[in-house]
Amino acid sequence: MALFDLPRDQLVKYAPDLDEPRDLEAFWTATLAEARAGAKPPAFEPVDSGLTLVDCFDVTFSGFAGEPVRAWFHVPAGASGPLPIVVKFIGYGGGRSLAHEVDPWALAGYGCLRVDTRGQGSAWTPGDTPDPVGAAPASPGFMTKGILDPHDYYYRRVYTDAVMAIETVRNHSLADARRIAVTGASQGGGIALAVASLVPDLWAVMPDVPFLCDFPRATEIVEKDPYTEIIRYLSIHRDHVQQVFATLAYFDGAVLVRRATAPALFSVALMDHICPPSTVYAAYNAYGGPKEIVEYPFNDHEGGQVFHQAEQLRWLAKLNQK
Repeated sequence: MALFDLPRDQLVKYAPDLDEPRDLEAFWTATLAEARAGAKPPAFEPVDSGLTLVDCFDVTFSGFAGEPVRAWFHVPAGASGPLPIVVKFIGYGGGRSLAHEVDPWALAGYGCLRVDTRGQGSAWTPGDTPDPVGAAPASPGFMTKGILDPHDYYYRRVYTDAVMAIETVRNHSLADARRIAVTGASQGGGIALAVASLVPDLWAVMPDVPFLCDFPRATEIVEKDPYTEIIRYLSIHRDHVQQVFATLAYFDGAVLVRRATAPALFSVALMDHICPPSTVYAAYNAYGGPKEIVEYPFNDHEGGQVFHQAEQLRWLAKLNQK
C-alpha cells in the first residue's frame, strides 16, 4: 500500500471538466415522477431486535417502479419525536443486515434508516431486497447491468430507491422533516451524494470515501473491483466504449453534485486503491453546497473508520445546535 494517485497539491485542486448530459435534469425528473406515481404506503412493523435501548422497525417502502425495498428504522427506545434522521446507505455487496446491527446514530439521539441495496446483500452483510429487472449481457457484479442505456442501468434503480427512502422516512411521525441527513461509505457514500443532488432540501450529507465518482479517471487508474468490472466489460465489448461512458455520465457523482446544496462532510483516504483520492476530490470540488473534507493520509479504502465516525458525530451535533 502506497501513495499512487496525484501529488497532494494537485489532488486538492483536481476538478475535471466532465461532460453533463443535456437531458440530465429531465431524465431524473421523469424517473422520480414515475416512481412517486407508482408508490404504495410504506409499512413500519415493530420487531424485537433483542436491544433494550433502541426500538426497531422493519420497513418496506416503494422504490423504483413501485418495487418493494427493505430497511431497518432504529430510534432511541420510547422516543416521541420529532427526531433528526440519518439515512444510511450500504457499501458494495452489502445489505441492511439484521435488526440488532445498530449504527451509533440511534444511541446519539437520532433516528436511523438503514436502507437495503437492491440485488445486493450476499457479500459481507445480508440483504432482503431483490432486483427483479433483467439486463443485457454484463460483467459479473452490478456495475455493468444495463450499462448501454441510462434507462436500463442498474444505478438508475438504486438512486431512485434511495430518493424514495428519504421521502418515506421524512413523512414518519417520529421524523423532523427539516432535519434529514444522508450518509454511507464507499458505494453508500456515492449513493448519498446522488441523493444530495436529487433531493433539494436535505439537512446534511456525510459521504465517506465515496464510490461512483469520476468514472473516466477511475477506470483508467484502478486495478481493483468494482471499477474493474467496467474495464473487463469494455475489454470484451470493444465497440461499446462511447456508449458506456455516455450512460455513466447520468450517474457520476462528480457530475450530479453540482446541484447539491446541503452542508457536507466528506472523507478521503490518500492510499485508497478502490476509490482513488482524485475521484473523491473530483466530487468534492464540484459539490455545490458548503463542504468540509477530512483526509486520512495513510489509509486504504477502510478510511478513517471509528476515527471518522467520531468526526461525523461531532460535526452533525454541531449542525444540530444551529
